[in-house]
Amino acid sequence: MRDGQQRGAQAGEIAARLRDEIVSGAIEGGARLGQDALAARFGVSRMPVREALRLLEAQGLVDVPPNRSAIVARLSRDDLLDIFDMRASAEPLALGLALPHLTNAQIDRAAGIQRDIEAAPLDRFGDLNAEFHRTLHAPCGRPRLLAHIDSLNALADRYLRLAIGTMDHQGPSDAEHRELLDACRARDEASARAVLMAHIVRARDTLAAAFENRTPQSGKPGKGT
Repeated sequence: MRDGQQRGAQAGEIAARLRDEIVSGAIEGGARLGQDALAARFGVSRMPVREALRLLEAQGLVDVPPNRSAIVARLSRDDLLDIFDMRASAEPLALGLALPHLTNAQIDRAAGIQRDIEAAPLDRFGDLNAEFHRTLHAPCGRPRLLAHIDSLNALADRYLRLAIGTMDHQGPSDAEHRELLDACRARDEASARAVLMAHIVRARDTLAAAFENRTPQSGKPGKGT
């Protein structure tokens, strides 16, 4: 493997590891990510670390000020609303484009993922939820749109993991997913787009309320959610 390819592969791996830690909350918002410390941790030079941080910056997970350590982006209600409002625009578009090409096998695969969601522990909800939607959007044939949606879902997962254990989100979400599957099987584009839009907006409002009620000490939702 050439040096550039090796460095790119290292950067991708480092970015994926750090992304998981940021999304899970293991690395909290506001934490500084020094290049020297990360290079020592991963046993690489600073160059792949720098590239990894740029990848995370492009995903909205870190800020990289000039000549300073990268800083993990803080969670905020405004950021949450921005993410979900963009999802509410992008995902119905992708679904509408995908639906004429969506096969019964792909719908069955999404239904299988939904069964996994209903049986899985809460800490797997975000990944499985993203995979459910990704399966239905995949035939849209718009790789930039799909990459944009994947990036938004990665950002949304930080908020889901913050609140999912203390709010009544998964029950309504399961029902909405089943309704969405029914609309897809019927090839009813208008209903499918409407169900998906309402699904994202309800999640936005539920998460925003949970975020507002989080305890200042822990950053996690309080008992009133």
